[in-house]
Amino acid sequence: MTQPHSDIFDDIYFAAEDGLGESRYVFFDQNNLPAAWEHRQNFTICETGFGTGLNFLCAMDLFTKTAKKSAKLTYISFEKYPLSSTEIRKYLIPWQDQLGKNLDLLCAFYPPRIGGWHHIALTPQIDLLLILDDVNRAIPELDEAVTKVDCWFLDGHAPAKNPDMWSDILFENMARLSNPNASFATFTAAGSVKSGLPQHGFEVIKARGFGRKRDMIKGHFCAQHCAV
Repeated sequence: MTQPHSDIFDDIYFAAEDGLGESRYVFFDQNNLPAAWEHRQNFTICETGFGTGLNFLCAMDLFTKTAKKSAKLTYISFEKYPLSSTEIRKYLIPWQDQLGKNLDLLCAFYPPRIGGWHHIALTPQIDLLLILDDVNRAIPELDEAVTKVDCWFLDGHAPAKNPDMWSDILFENMARLSNPNASFATFTAAGSVKSGLPQHGFEVIKARGFGRKRDMIKGHFCAQHCAV
């Protein structure tokens, strides 16, 4: 398997030992998915760092299999340095059997790597808003009257490698856009993230990390300053 690596941040996109298992454990198990959308007609996930699209394809597969047939998933993801569809296929092809035809669908409808907001209706149930821009520049442009987030996937490159992404601007806008009790999960347990999120109304809980990683954090929006 070709290990996806960002030369810009000198960081990997997912765990070498099992990227799919990491995605499911960190972002789905810790956000209580699919149970969180079980009785919902509309559900919105917002992600920092589209990367290879692995989290999105997992969400697409799980939502299609478990949500009501009339339900709709809106998936918003930011990516400043997008991969090509060829690179995405190369990195994710080892999981073709598990991701099914969704990988082919994503690659077929994947937009050109031109900055901006790309709205992609992949199926009647699944809408992808792929924002090819710096998250800290673009996220303030999301209108909270239209966009209310139920679940956050904080999946940019590690804070030590990409400190600019993990900013107060991000945390402030997470609070602005979150529905009551919106959940979040992230692979990192960096001190700046653990201390920054509570200052903007998120309860932070430390959890066991995936594989060889000791710790990660998760939590929910409580709409007031919270203790770490």
